[in-house]
Amino acid sequence: MSLSDLQPVPADQLAFRMPKRFDTVEEERRHRKERLAAALRLFGRFGFEEGVAGHITARDPEHTDHFWVNPFGMSFKRIKVSDLILVNHEGQVVEGRYHVNQAAFAIHSMVHQARPDVVAAAHSHSVYGKALSALGTLLEPLTQDACAFYEDHALFDDYTGVVVETEEGRRIAQALGSHKAVILRNHGLLTVGDSVEAAAWWFITMERSCQAQLVAKAAGPTVPISHENAKLTHGQIGNDFVGWVNFQPLLDQILASDPELLD
Repeated sequence: MSLSDLQPVPADQLAFRMPKRFDTVEEERRHRKERLAAALRLFGRFGFEEGVAGHITARDPEHTDHFWVNPFGMSFKRIKVSDLILVNHEGQVVEGRYHVNQAAFAIHSMVHQARPDVVAAAHSHSVYGKALSALGTLLEPLTQDACAFYEDHALFDDYTGVVVETEEGRRIAQALGSHKAVILRNHGLLTVGDSVEAAAWWFITMERSCQAQLVAKAAGPTVPISHENAKLTHGQIGNDFVGWVNFQPLLDQILASDPELLD
């Protein structure tokens, strides 16, 4: 075959994954739990664990004031679908065999309550997120990836100890507002999304953007992206569907290497 014989493949014949649609609530619940377990494994692989701190939650598709979450004190690297616990609006475990992290309930319950559009929320004490949070500053538009958060994240400019009261969680949710992320001063990062995949991806890329900002500023004067171009780039890469798409290669990787997480 000569080059002159080659014809473009019609775009509608090229493979491109899209978010799945579900026939039953049971099918959607299983799907969310599988993605939640995979996201937790990835957080473990990326080194986002700090003892028992850190949690990702996924709203139950049927009982929408309940959420699935990782058990207290279990390594991200070990979590399976069968380990996940379901917590009600009062912080009680209604399905599962383990305790809930009270900080997870105090923060995430208020976020889920304040944001009906949010399916999942992610928080951990990752190194670069903690480091940037100690500066009490926002992410700057220094890189293309950081523009996903341009005018779309906030600073919770307070620290009063470990979050164990829902009132503190309510204040964090208020600071988050309609954004996809909030930097908790002297604490770390919190991200949300309309899918587990999006929430997890925003956390991963936000942590890396924190690292890039810290490294760049340590090296010397920085050149920020202009307001106009940062806004444009946010419009291109800052929506939850793009977050979902970016998570797919990581999902493929962890499902191939850790298939037992689906147990």
